[in-house]
Amino acid sequence: MKLFIITCLKESFQTVSNLLKRNQIEVFSATDVTGFKNNQAVELAAAWFAAGDEKFDSMLVFSFTTEQNATNCMTAIKQYNMEAPSSFPIRAFIIPVDATSY
Repeated sequence: MKLFIITCLKESFQTVSNLLKRNQIEVFSATDVTGFKNNQAVELAAAWFAAGDEKFDSMLVFSFTTEQNATNCMTAIKQYNMEAPSSFPIRAFIIPVDATSY
């Protein structure tokens, strides 16, 4: 099992939802997030948000899914980002799940 995490601008949420569905990830959770960058961050998030003291309405989407579904959707997201270049590409991460409570 994998934890598949996606970050995107709020305007890209429908695209993300469609990519998930096309790759057999039909159950997922989403939450609104506001991203900030103040030019002092040295974190992974620093690569996502633009320079300056700006804020961005974004979405955090996640799903627990199979390795195959996560890999397929990751490939689709990379392809989408290549075909529709943006200053704010869709970002995705696959994280292993070592244990569950069920």
